[in-house]
Parts: sequence; structure tokens; C-alpha cells
Amino acid sequence: MKQIEVIGLGAGDLEQLPLGVYRKLIKTQQTIYARTLDHPVIEALEAEGVSFTSFDQLYKEEEQFGMVYERITEKLIEAAKTSENNVIYAVPGHPMLAEKTVQLLLSQQEIKVSIAGGQSYLDDLFTAMKIDPIEGFQFVDGTDFKRNQLNLRNHLFVCQVYDTFIASEVKLTLLEELPSDYEIYIVEAAGSNTEKIEKVPLEELDHRMEISNLTTLYIPPAPEGYLHHTFAFLREVMAILRGPDGCPWDKKQTHESLRHHTIEEVYELIEAIDEEDDDHIVEELGDLLMHILLHSQIGEDNGYFTIDDVIQSISDKMIYRHPHVFSSTVADTEEAVLQNWEELKKQEKGKERESILDGIPANLPSLAKAYKLTSKAGKVGFEWGRVEEVWEKLKEEINEVIEAVEEKEFTDVEEELGDVLFVLANISRYYKVNPEVALERANRKFISRFQYIEEKLKENHQTPKTASLQEMDAYWEEAKKKQKLTEEN
Repeated sequence: MKQIEVIGLGAGDLEQLPLGVYRKLIKTQQTIYARTLDHPVIEALEAEGVSFTSFDQLYKEEEQFGMVYERITEKLIEAAKTSENNVIYAVPGHPMLAEKTVQLLLSQQEIKVSIAGGQSYLDDLFTAMKIDPIEGFQFVDGTDFKRNQLNLRNHLFVCQVYDTFIASEVKLTLLEELPSDYEIYIVEAAGSNTEKIEKVPLEELDHRMEISNLTTLYIPPAPEGYLHHTFAFLREVMAILRGPDGCPWDKKQTHESLRHHTIEEVYELIEAIDEEDDDHIVEELGDLLMHILLHSQIGEDNGYFTIDDVIQSISDKMIYRHPHVFSSTVADTEEAVLQNWEELKKQEKGKERESILDGIPANLPSLAKAYKLTSKAGKVGFEWGRVEEVWEKLKEEINEVIEAVEEKEFTDVEEELGDVLFVLANISRYYKVNPEVALERANRKFISRFQYIEEKLKENHQTPKTASLQEMDAYWEEAKKKQKLTEEN
């Protein structure tokens, strides 16, 4: 049965080529396919009469490396089908190290593929950089890697950096994790007579790099203090704070003791969002994330769950509830997405709730709870047909408050005021406004304006207690005008 024989050309010059591979190449009378001619071994073998044909032209024809590798695979299979002899395919280094075309060949079933070896240049890289791989290393493809795949606490090697564009992409990705002056190494032809190692600042990578198929980047492990922006580091910090030598306050906390602190952090985040202050949002998101990690660490310390369980739970839920993204379900509108979401929630719970109103948190603030109650009831058709009818209901409830006040029935006043607030929460739903958020904005607006009054009075050596209502009203109007001008600008 005809087959494709894949041969590795080694990491550098002819001296590194295994004797058996050398003899096979020298003795063959047929033209050898090479992924690229840009390799010193090919130049040396051509001088000894070995004939090669390459796929270098495909790199110029295609914009994506993935398509180049697919076309090379297709051409090799086609050649194997029509050739009288086995097809010999030569690749740089070792065939099983960072060779996508070899992986594509091995995954197909039409033609048998054999691997004839070839020296891997990993050993030469370890020797050149004087590192022991048992310390942990990562070897990635410069044409196809993502930031979230990198483990910068290990030795990191980046291969297949074929041109300055790839070098630039690698640099930009690493700059998201490391400082611009972080020192990295450009290793050329490791282990060969022409081996060259150059240390450069990360920011200069794509300016200082001489591109070839024998170029590898080495990024030393990031020392302590460089990865404070990573989730793993934050997790370690929280474990230390809760550990034997940690903080007495953190070690003392429980889920129950943290409840009100967690609620406060959520409201502080909402305030930062309303202020449209990005730096404040970052800070408050960090505080909220800290609480999530702290609750998770408490769960881990007690042996019940870890942050990994929390992450898996929400990841699985998001995938399950978004079949229009992760599966074949179609949902082209927001309404269709929400309808799918609610249906999937029911299936997820495994049983019908006894009441439509079940599932609303008991400790939710009353105004937010009213909003949720009317929303749930509205989804099953229990609502007014037109928002104008709700406004009429509000007028009716306000009249009932006035009547209760006139009759001095203060228990009734409380009840009727509650009805007014409930109807207002329902009205806000019709206009897609969260009443809790709206009221909090009104609170902050009141605080801002009243503090303006206090400042102005202080300038005139007055206080709210000594000033007249007319004076305070005048300053209130000033504050309103200033705020309006600020918003317009």
C-alpha cells in the first residue's frame, strides 16, 4: 500500500541530522516534497544531488496559515494517490513537534502515513538556555495561540514566528501580561554551528528580530510581582489571607457575616456605573470579585465547594441557556432569547414551581421586589393592556392616600402609600426602568443638591438651621441649573 513518509530535517545544520535519515535522503532517486526550502539541511542536501520541491508558493497565495497547511495536506494526498512510489515529505525539526501538516495527514484515512523521525530541537533549546524542563515549560505556536493559554510562570517557548507580523502579534499579546522592558530571548538555529542568542526588551521584539524557520522565542518565567493582574494570583492571595498565617478578620468570616458587606459592594458598584467613572467601576468590580473569591475560599476551607465549582456552574449554565450561540437553536430577537431562557430555566429546575411568584429572593429590597412580582405576573398575562390604565390606577391610589390622611387613619396611610409605591414599580416596568436604580439616582441627586446648599450657606457663614427656606430654595434651583449644564456638556 502506498504511503506518505514524513521525515524530520532536524533543528539546524546537516551535522544534527540522524545518520539513518541522511542515508535515506541521499539514496532516494525521487523528488522529495518539502514544506519549505528555507532550511540549511535542504541547501546542503541539494549540494549533494538531492532534489526537492516545496510548498513555499502557498504561503504567498494564502493569507491564513491554516489554509496553507490544508492545501499542503491535500496536495500530498493527491500526489500519493497518483505516484508509483511512496511520497517522501520533509519538514523542519521533528515531524511530531509543532507540525500542523503532519497532524492533518495523521487525521485523514485515505493514505497511510509513517513517521521517520528527525531530531527535535527542544533538547538544543533547553541546552542553549541552560534550563531544566522539569521546572515546567510551555511550547506554543506563534501562528496560533491565545493569551488565555499562556502560563507565564513556566519557561515559555514560541516557535513558528515566520515574519515580523507574527512577531508583532506575539509581542502585543505578551505586552498584555508583561511590562514593555521585560527581557526575552531570540534563539536562532539552536544547537547548530550558527547558533545565536540575543536578549532584547519585549517592546523591541519585532524590530530586532531576524526572521527564519530556525527562530524561536524564549520568555523566562515571570518572577513574583509580575502577575498581580491574573485570576490565579488573586486566588492565591485569598487563600493566604484565610490561611494559618493570614488575616484575623478574613479567617473569622463566614457566609453569614459577609452578607451585608456583599450587598454594600453591589450598591457601590451601581453608584460607580451611574457616575460613569471607569476607574471607580474597576475598583468596585474588584471589591465584588474579592467577595466572590472570599465566599468561595470559605466554601473550600469548609470542604463544600471551591471557586472551580462556581466557575463550572456558571459556565455550564451560560452554555445551556444560550443554545442559539453554542448550538443550532435559532433566536434572532431579544424576545426570543428571553423566551428560550425562561423555558430552559424550567427544564433546568426539573420541576414546576408551585407559584408563578416563587424564586424571588426574600431579602430583595421592597421596591425591587415589587418590580419582580409584577414582571412575573405580567409574563402570564396578569397586567393592564395599556400603560394609561396603570396611570389611572396611580391617581386612584394617590386619592386614597389623601383620604386616609384627612381621616387621620395612619395605619391606612401606610397601606395606601405602599399601594402607590407598588403601582409606581409597575409603571416603571412598562418603560423598562428599574425602580430601585431610578430611586437611588434620585437619592444621589438630592444629596448632591442639598450639599450644594450647605456649601453656599457655609460661604455666607450660615447653616441650614439659620437660613430661611427661601434662601435654601434659591440655592436648590442654582444646583439644578449647574447640574443640567454639566449634563448637556
